[in-house]
Amino acid sequence: MLKTTFLIENYIRPDEAFHFARKRLAKRYPDRAHDHDYFEVFLIESGRTAHWINGVTQTLEPGQLAFVRPQDVHAFSADRTTGCQIMNVMFRVETAAHLSSRYASTIGGRYFDAASELPDLHTLGPARFARAINVAQQLQTAHRSLARIEEFLLVLTNRVADATSGVGGAAPRWFSEACSAAQSRDVFCRGAAGFIAAAGRSHEHVCRTCKSVTGLTPSEYVNQIRIEYAAHLLRSDEVSIEDVIESCGFDNNSYFYRLFKRQYGVTPRQYRLRNLRDPFQTDRIASQSA
Repeated sequence: MLKTTFLIENYIRPDEAFHFARKRLAKRYPDRAHDHDYFEVFLIESGRTAHWINGVTQTLEPGQLAFVRPQDVHAFSADRTTGCQIMNVMFRVETAAHLSSRYASTIGGRYFDAASELPDLHTLGPARFARAINVAQQLQTAHRSLARIEEFLLVLTNRVADATSGVGGAAPRWFSEACSAAQSRDVFCRGAAGFIAAAGRSHEHVCRTCKSVTGLTPSEYVNQIRIEYAAHLLRSDEVSIEDVIESCGFDNNSYFYRLFKRQYGVTPRQYRLRNLRDPFQTDRIASQSA
C-alpha cells in the first residue's frame, strides 16, 4: 500500500503539546496508508475495525489500546455493520523521548518506546477500559500543555495499560482479559485457580498459553501480582505483615516470605522499613533485619 506522511504541525500550534480527536472511522481503507512525524495513542471505543499496520492486518475491538510510533505505517477500515469509533491522541517526539529517558525503568522498551515490529497493543478489561475512556475524555477540553499530556501518558502507562504487563498484542483476547481480571483481589487471592477460572478455558490450554505469552506458569504469573499487591500494602498501610499475607490470599507464611524475597531481594519487614518513612521524622531509620 502506498503511504503519505502526516505532520504534527498540521494539527497543533507551536505552543501546543498534543492533539485529541474522537471520531468514527471510514468503512473502507483510504487510498494511502500513513506514517507520521509524531507519536499517537488510540483506543477503540465502540464497533470494530480492520487495522493494516506494517504489512499486517489486525481486527480491533472495543477496549483495545495501541501505542503507535512515527515509523509505523497504518490505515483503518471500519466494519461495515458495526462501524468503529476511536479516541486518538497525538503528541510530539520530544515528549516521548523525555518520558522514555526519565522513566526508563517503567516505560523503556514498552508502550510508545517498544522496539517490536508491531506497535504495543493492549486489551483492557472492563474496569481498565472505563478508566482509559475517562482519562482520555479529560483531554478533550484540557489546555494543550506539556504538563497535561505527560500526566495523561503516565496515567495511561502506569494505571491503565500496565495491567497487562508482559502480555503482547499477539496474545489471544481471552488471555489478555484474564490478565486484566487477575488484577482484581477477588481473582488473585485464589491463585492460579482464580486466573484459570477467569480465562474460561481448560487448565491445560491456559497453562500452555500463559507459558507461551509470558514465559511463566499461571501460578508464577498470579504470584507476581499478589506479591506486588503485598508490596503496595507494606508501603502504604500500617497493618501487620500477617494481615498483609492474609489479604494476598496466602495460607503459608514461609511460602509468602520466599516469594517476596525472590521478587524484591529483601524480606517484607526490610521492605517496609525502607519504604515507610515518617514525614515528620528527619532521622533516617537504621536498617534492621527481619
